[in-house]
Amino acid sequence: MTASTPTRPRPHPLATAARVVMLALVAVLTLFATHDVTQLWWIALLGVAGLPALLAPEHPVFGPLSRIAEVVVLGLAASQVAAVATIGGEIGGLGASAVLPYLAVPVTVTALRRRFREGAALLAVTGATLLVAGALTEVGGERQLAEIGYLAVCAQWLILAGLGLYAAGTLHRVMQARGDGKPQPYAEATRLLTQLRTVARQLPGATLDPGGISEHLLEELRTVAPTDRGAVLSASGGGRLVVLAQIGADRVDWETTLDADSAIADAWASQQPQTAARSQSRTHRGSDVSALIVPLVAGVRTVGLVVLEADTAQAYPPPVVSRVTGLTSPAALRLEAALLFDEVRSLATNEERQRLAREIHDGVAQELVMVGYGIDNALATVHSDAAETEESLRLLRQEVTRVIQELRLSLFELRSEVDRHGGLAAAIAEYARTVGASGGLRVHLSLDESTARLPAATEAELLRIAQEAVTNARKHAGASNLWVTCEVDPPYAQIKVSDDGHGMGDQRPDGHYGLAIMAERAERIRGRLEIRPRRPSGTTVAVVVGSSPRRDSLRGSADAAEGE
Repeated sequence: MTASTPTRPRPHPLATAARVVMLALVAVLTLFATHDVTQLWWIALLGVAGLPALLAPEHPVFGPLSRIAEVVVLGLAASQVAAVATIGGEIGGLGASAVLPYLAVPVTVTALRRRFREGAALLAVTGATLLVAGALTEVGGERQLAEIGYLAVCAQWLILAGLGLYAAGTLHRVMQARGDGKPQPYAEATRLLTQLRTVARQLPGATLDPGGISEHLLEELRTVAPTDRGAVLSASGGGRLVVLAQIGADRVDWETTLDADSAIADAWASQQPQTAARSQSRTHRGSDVSALIVPLVAGVRTVGLVVLEADTAQAYPPPVVSRVTGLTSPAALRLEAALLFDEVRSLATNEERQRLAREIHDGVAQELVMVGYGIDNALATVHSDAAETEESLRLLRQEVTRVIQELRLSLFELRSEVDRHGGLAAAIAEYARTVGASGGLRVHLSLDESTARLPAATEAELLRIAQEAVTNARKHAGASNLWVTCEVDPPYAQIKVSDDGHGMGDQRPDGHYGLAIMAERAERIRGRLEIRPRRPSGTTVAVVVGSSPRRDSLRGSADAAEGE
C-alpha cells in the first residue's frame, strides 16, 4: 500500500493577474518618472523576488521570505527611482511614488491569509529599508533622506498600507464576534433550510422537486381511479398553466388557459372538483371520454390541478371522486412546499447572479479599463529608444482588451434569463448570436416553439445548458459554424448545439467540468444529455426533456439542415 503524495498548491490565477498588472503599472509609472529604460531592471528584480511567494504561497519558509525580499527590493527601488526621477521640480524625492504602489501586493496577500502580524512586519521592514536607502543615496550632494518630498511620499504609502491592514484586521475581529453572538439571518436561514431538507427526505417521493412529487401523486391516483391519461398542472405567469408531470401518453395538448370555457378553468376558480364528458385536451378526438379535474388547494390558495381522463363514459362517480380527493388533499401541501422551495432557489440564484455581475463590473473590469488607459498614454509618450518596451506594452494592451471582452461576455451570460413573454427560444437565440459574433462564428438558428410554456425552472436549466454548450464551442472547438436547434412543445423540449470544430477527445460528461455541470442540470429536470461527434467534424451537444411523437422526424430535418 503506497502512501499518497500531497499535491502542491498551484498559483491562484487572480493572484498571478494582480501581480502582473501591478508590475506593469509600476513599470509604466517608472518610465514616466525617469524617462530611463534602464531603471526597469528594478521592476524585473521585483518580479523575481516575488516569484517564490507566488508559486508556493503556503510554504512556511519560502512564502514569508519571498514577501520580505519583495519589500526590501521595493524600498531600494523606490530610493533609486526617486534619485533619478525628473518629476517634482524643486521638491525632490517625489519619484518614489512611481514604485511604492506595489506595496499593496504583499500587504494584501497577508491580509487575505489573515496573517496580520506578518503584514505589520512587512511594513516595518519596508520603512527601515526606505530610511537606510535614503540615508545612503546622494542627490545633488545631499542625502536623499533630507528631501521633504521623499519622506512625504514614503510616509503616505506606509500609512495607507497600515490603514488597510488595520481595517482588514478589525473587520475580521468584528465578523468573529458576530459569529459568537446571536445567530444572524443567514445562519438562521441555513438552519431552517437544513430542517426543510430533513423533512423532505421523509416525505413520499423523498424530494422537494415539483415534478417528482407530481409523478408520485399520479402513480397513487392510478391505483384508485381509472386513468388512461393524467397530468398535474401548476400556475405560471400570464394566467396560464404548465404541465409538471403526466402519465398515459407521450404528449397531450392539455388546455392551459385559465380564461377559457373549460372544466379546468371552472375547477381553478371554484376550488371544487369538476367532471366533464369531454377531454381536456385541445386535440383529442375520442368519443366516450370521462374527465375529472381536482384542484390542489393548500389553505386558501390553489397551487395546481390534477386532470384524470378515461376513455369510458361515467368513469368518475362520487365514490371515486371521494377517493381521489382523499389523496390530493395532503398532496397539495407537499406540492406547495416544493413550489415555494423552487421559487426561493430560483430567486437566490438570480440574486447571486446579479451580485456577481455587479461585482465584476464595478471591480476588476473597471480596474482593467483604467490600466488600459494608462498603457495607451505610455505608448503615446514613448518616442526614441524604447522600441522593445513599446512592443511589450502593446502586447499587454491586447491582453487587457481580451480580458475585458471575456468579462463582458461573462456579465452577459450571468444576466441572461428567460423572459416571461419572450420564451426560451428567444433567450437562446439572443445568447448564441451575441457570443457567436464575439467569437467570429457563423450562427445557424432553427427555432420551433409552441405557445405553451415549460415550467420556469425547466426553462432556466435548459438555457444554462445551451449557454455552456455555446461557450464551449466558442472557446475550445476552433469552429467556424455553430448550429443551434431549439424545439419546445411542452412537455417535450430539445436543445441541440453543434459546431464544425476539431471535436472532443473525451465524450464522457465526467471528463470535463463544464460537461459534468450540464449533465447535472439535465438530471435535475429529468432530461437526457447526449454528447456525440458531428460528421464530418465537430461536436454535438443535445438535451431532451420529455418525449414527443414528432421527435424523430424533427431530428432528421434538423440534422439535414445542419449539414448544409
